Amino acid sequence: MRNYSKIAKDWWDYTTLDRSILDAAARLTLDNLPKLERKGFQIHIYDTLQEFYCAEALEYIEGWRQATADHPCGICGPVGPTEQLPLVAQMVNALNLDLRHAHFWGMDEWIVDGKAANENFPLGFAKADLELCFNRIRPELRMPRENMHFPSENPAGYIESYNRAKCLVMQGGQGETKHWAFNDPVRREGKYAENPPTPEEYRRLSTRVVELHPITLIQNARTSGGGTVQNVPSSAVSVGPVQTWQCDRVSIWHPGHHDNPFGQRLSTYMIANKIADSAVPMSLLSDHANVVFNFYRNGFGVCDVEMH
Repeated sequence: MRNYSKIAKDWWDYTTLDRSILDAAARLTLDNLPKLERKGFQIHIYDTLQEFYCAEALEYIEGWRQATADHPCGICGPVGPTEQLPLVAQMVNALNLDLRHAHFWGMDEWIVDGKAANENFPLGFAKADLELCFNRIRPELRMPRENMHFPSENPAGYIESYNRAKCLVMQGGQGETKHWAFNDPVRREGKYAENPPTPEEYRRLSTRVVELHPITLIQNARTSGGGTVQNVPSSAVSVGPVQTWQCDRVSIWHPGHHDNPFGQRLSTYMIANKIADSAVPMSLLSDHANVVFNFYRNGFGVCDVEMH
């Protein structure tokens, strides 16, 4: 039988892995990282935060510059990190980049009272995208609102939009459950009482409403609300693996304050060694043909004991 979680025994998560995997990941150093690259998995390390967020913003620009009437395309972007978003708007304005054929997909959104959060919800992701990026772009350059795709509690239209325009890059951060978007591990119940979903089962999941892992609730309270977990919804709508695998590239950005030093190492180790386990959702990207991990050098940290 698999180990029970050390954090929430009714759920699957990375603490249910064999300890040999966890210990091997914890031993990784920055010097080891380049050696973990392989075909389909690249690793970039940035020395300054300015370079890091500038490179993240440039992925938007590079994708949108390819958009034409005959080839509508764009990028799926996260809210977390968010520091790149004002830079995107600044670059679009400076380059006079016409976005009329460009597209954007939001990765996820909170579910509040059974519906996706509207643009007035303080923690809302669409709200953040609009306020930090799109509303800062000069009106004559902005993409049409119908080219902005935000998931809702009824995601059929969002799912179909991936067939109408090409998503060149799915960009994301990594949560403490090792998720991208809100692709969290599942509850340990029913058919998954003894083992989590197989990688093949999990990869068949499309955009859907999900119940959030307790770790994710605590993380979002910490990063976005000063720890006020009572203000964080317990469910969300999340882009699925199905849509992720429709994208040419998956680009994950690790500034160092969303997941911890160990978490950054664990997903890197598992993807590099093609260890796929749905208790660590990010590890399923080991089967994607083009994954890039981006690290901020000073955010990589250490896994040594440091008493405070």
